[in-house]
Amino acid sequence: MLNTAFRPGSPDWLDLSSPDTRASVDFYTALFGWSFDSAGPEAGGYGFFQLDGRTVAALGPLTEEGALPGWTLYFATLDADRTTELVEQAGGRVRFAPFDVFAAGRMAGYTDPTGADFAVWQPHDTRGLDLVDQEGSLCWAECHSIDAERAKSFYRAVFGWQEQDVPLEGTLYTVLTPAGGGTDDAHGGIAQLSPDRTAAGTSSHWLPYFEVPNTDAGIAIADTLGATVRVPATDVHGVGRLARLTDPHGADFALITSSKPGE
Repeated sequence: MLNTAFRPGSPDWLDLSSPDTRASVDFYTALFGWSFDSAGPEAGGYGFFQLDGRTVAALGPLTEEGALPGWTLYFATLDADRTTELVEQAGGRVRFAPFDVFAAGRMAGYTDPTGADFAVWQPHDTRGLDLVDQEGSLCWAECHSIDAERAKSFYRAVFGWQEQDVPLEGTLYTVLTPAGGGTDDAHGGIAQLSPDRTAAGTSSHWLPYFEVPNTDAGIAIADTLGATVRVPATDVHGVGRLARLTDPHGADFALITSSKPGE
């Protein structure tokens, strides 16, 4: 499970790039009960989604040329410059080179060899998200790839992730754990995109999962707010009830009500 110890290689930040930040604030605060705290005019429209005063995600305007609306997952690193070298050596592309974000930390953005975008966060004053793996917060990070084996090789070289292949709903799913972590530290997974999805134009991407008390109720709220359901609510044994949606601007995300122990 995710936690805020933030081992190197584990998810430690999450932000949304939107063409209309005001509308995105309205959507996600209504869906999850979040509030929004602007980082001020010097931050260029960037700000923080919070739940009971704790940061659960962030939001900013689209800034990269040609970029589409979407959620970006950040993974913890002790040295963003060294991670950038590893990304390039493993065949990834640097979307933006490491730079300091005031005194908060240092970040960089990449695209893996199969086409999935991600980023890293090297903490200084801001360690990472304040809340994960609780209702209304990030609880899982999932890479859907056109070439899962190549993706696994790449991330293994960059982050040293430990992998466990498990059968899931008739497919092979790779559970990811930070280097040196135990089973309880698993933070995400990698799955092969099906031929029908690639034929339909779906490309490699990372997908954030948010924990909710009731997936069906969450879908109902999202629907009234203008979201589109991409994968309807589905029960996965030993995992929970999950669904995949797209927000009104085209950013993909997932909802899950995780199974309790013994379910």
